[in-house]
Amino acid sequence: MFSSHNKSGSKSDLIFAADLGGTHLRAAVVGRDGKIHYRLKQPTPQAEKPDGIVHALVDAAHEGARHTAARDGQISAVSIAVPGTVNFEDGVVVKAPNVPCLDGFRLAAALESELKWPATLENDANAAAAGEMWQGAGRGYSNIVCVTLGTGVGGGIILDGKLWRGVDGSAAEIGHLGVDPFGGVPCACGSRGCLEVYASATAIVRMTREARPRYPDSILHTSEDLTSETVYHAGLEGDELALEVFRRMGVYLGIGLASLINLLNPEIIVIGGGLSNGWELFEHHMHQQVIERAFPLPARSVKITRAECGDDAGFLGAARLAFAGQQAPTN
Repeated sequence: MFSSHNKSGSKSDLIFAADLGGTHLRAAVVGRDGKIHYRLKQPTPQAEKPDGIVHALVDAAHEGARHTAARDGQISAVSIAVPGTVNFEDGVVVKAPNVPCLDGFRLAAALESELKWPATLENDANAAAAGEMWQGAGRGYSNIVCVTLGTGVGGGIILDGKLWRGVDGSAAEIGHLGVDPFGGVPCACGSRGCLEVYASATAIVRMTREARPRYPDSILHTSEDLTSETVYHAGLEGDELALEVFRRMGVYLGIGLASLINLLNPEIIVIGGGLSNGWELFEHHMHQQVIERAFPLPARSVKITRAECGDDAGFLGAARLAFAGQQAPTN
């Protein structure tokens, strides 16, 4: 997966890469060495048809090309990280809950038609894993699990240096590991007790609201606009409600990671996404569950660490996959 093919040998080989989120479109022009030559961030169009998304990506790509052509070289391909299930080989968005107008859409072909560059599509969490392996916390490792804690919980798995996409591109749905299946909270996926309903930003807010009656002295009673960030800051100030919520989140995250460790025996687990900013509030509880539940040898050998690329991980990984020759792993 990560063997580059540089036909020209030129340092000017650039990729236009974008991370298409439900809220924001983050894009960059990336060099073969991982250097970011130009970047932009703008709201994702709330489009009812795919054309709105395509036009936003095309306009961003043209803007990137204008800013880099004279100084840095020519863009040779486009690569997009999409929040949903992607058919990598056919360049089709299978299902994108946060950008539903793209469901079933041949996004790669549309971009190739407009831009005249080869186009690659990848799931955003897979791309983030590739980005962390290339330029972040996963450098030097070839067996990586990447867990993204955001509005939901995403995952990417790299085994022997290759992204594990599964049979139909839907592998690594780590957010839907069952961690409390019988007494559990209903999940949007249709199951119950998924990791996502305990270890996402949405879950932090829900669990805080549920537990508030038990903590009458909490400063979070006065928070009208309750977010995971306000709960985190309350935790830093020692608020008992906030600390309990992050303890609970860490416990369930640790349960999920222990299952992944027993199943995959990875070298490193990289924790990213906005909620990973609460690391100091949940890390101890997460590690405690891993120690108690995972097999001792793989639990001792695995490194569990925070991601390093931040919001850049998705488009960096998308660029790296394009540089790797746009080839899916083969058996």
